[in-house]
Amino acid sequence: MRARTASSVAAVALMAALSGAGALAQSGGKAYKAPRTPWGDPDLGGTYTNKYEQGTPFERPRELEGRTRESITDKELADILKARQQNSIERAPFNGGDPEGRIGGPAEFRDNNEITRGSMAWFVVDPPYGRIPPQVPEASQRIARLRRGGSSFTNGPFNGPEDFSLYDRCITRGFPGSMLPAIYGDSYQIVQGPGWVAIRYEMIHETRVIPLDNRPHLGGTVRLDMGDARGRFEGDTLVVETTNFRERSIYRNANPAALKLTERFTRVSPTRVDWRVTVDDSTTWTRPWTFAVPLTINNEEPVYEYACHEGNYAVRNMLSGTRAEEKSAGKPAIDE
Repeated sequence: MRARTASSVAAVALMAALSGAGALAQSGGKAYKAPRTPWGDPDLGGTYTNKYEQGTPFERPRELEGRTRESITDKELADILKARQQNSIERAPFNGGDPEGRIGGPAEFRDNNEITRGSMAWFVVDPPYGRIPPQVPEASQRIARLRRGGSSFTNGPFNGPEDFSLYDRCITRGFPGSMLPAIYGDSYQIVQGPGWVAIRYEMIHETRVIPLDNRPHLGGTVRLDMGDARGRFEGDTLVVETTNFRERSIYRNANPAALKLTERFTRVSPTRVDWRVTVDDSTTWTRPWTFAVPLTINNEEPVYEYACHEGNYAVRNMLSGTRAEEKSAGKPAIDE
């Protein structure tokens, strides 16, 4: 499967993450003030990880029904994280797809061993009940017409490369999926310059370059897998609005012609950035909604080369294996 060309290094001992996304670090009764770059912008630069949130559910889990994030005590959260860590360890032997647990996959590449250092009960922060709002009735008809890529973790069919997801094919994880915790490769680098911010993603090795000069978005005929981003600073917060998405990589089956994602990056302590995304598409959901994920400074795990295509034998092997299976069964060959 996909692999990095350098092994993971041990994580440095970091300051404990603040409890609850969006909380402000306090010093002497005053909110934390982000440092400035030489040209005066809030300094967000650094190497970050969100691997500590590996076990965090996106929406409020059923066992916490009726609770708000604010009502969960530190003790309760610690117990929740401990249980998630244990669950992750117990499931690890089955990560390779073997129902008997004999093939666990390369454990050295996985980021699931520090879940107890997480700080979120779930990711959706608005609506307050922690669930994605319902879809509008018209959305189901549009979604039903979408072509769906498969996954290398299924049994096919594998008739051609298009039967695999864009992720399997080393093309993209899309946006904002590229900045959500994955199996491994959960390192990100924010780089700044006068008039721009760039974000590097280890997984698939994509980079977003975000201009800050008030230029308009691209015309509607230009669509990108990671969208077209435009940014600005509001106080200490970097606000990024992204539109112009492609249908093949669109987030959660949204309408690429209508979807707008608004990110907010706020440095809330010397070691942490609060990253939250508002999803706005009135042709898909009944109201906008927001999720938040903490990014923690981790300079011990920089963004490594992600040699995805060079190490991606899965697609070729699954296609050739399927052809061999069909041949042995006397089925007609599929034109390559």
